[in-house]
Amino acid sequence: MVKVVKSTVLDAPVEEVWAVLRDFNGHDQWHPAVADSVIDRRQPSDKVGCVRRFHLVDGSELREQLLTLSDADMAFSYCLLETPVPLLNYVAHVRLAPVTDGDRTFWLWESRFDTPKGRETELQTMVAENIYQGGFDAIRAHMGLEAA
Repeated sequence: MVKVVKSTVLDAPVEEVWAVLRDFNGHDQWHPAVADSVIDRRQPSDKVGCVRRFHLVDGSELREQLLTLSDADMAFSYCLLETPVPLLNYVAHVRLAPVTDGDRTFWLWESRFDTPKGRETELQTMVAENIYQGGFDAIRAHMGLEAA
C-alpha cells in the first residue's frame, strides 16, 4: 500500500479556505487538472455519499464519492470509484486547522492506495506533486495568496 502525505500553510483564515474546499463539486473552479465537474443525480455537493463525475483537461473521466464531511472539524474524505489511472482502493482525507500565529490555515491532504507492482513510486509522485501540490498552488492563485 502506498501512502501520500502533503501539507502546507496558507496565508488566509481557515474559514475562508474551508469555504472553497468544502464544496466537493467546486474543484473545477480552482484545480488546473480539472476541466469540469458535476454531482450525479443532482444531489447536493455536501451530501455524504454523493458522487462527483469530472473530466481532467486531458479528457479522462473520473468518479469520486464523498465519504465524510465535517464542518466542525473542517475535514472530509473521499474515494475513487472510477479512474483511468491504476490507483486502487484509493481513499483520501483533507483536513484544515487554524494557525493562530498570523490567522493562517494548515492544510493536510493525505491518501492511501494500492498500485500495480512496480508503479508505486511513479504513482505516489504523481499524486503528491500533480494532484496535491498542484492543488495547494492552485488554491493560492485562486484566492489571490502569495506562493509559498
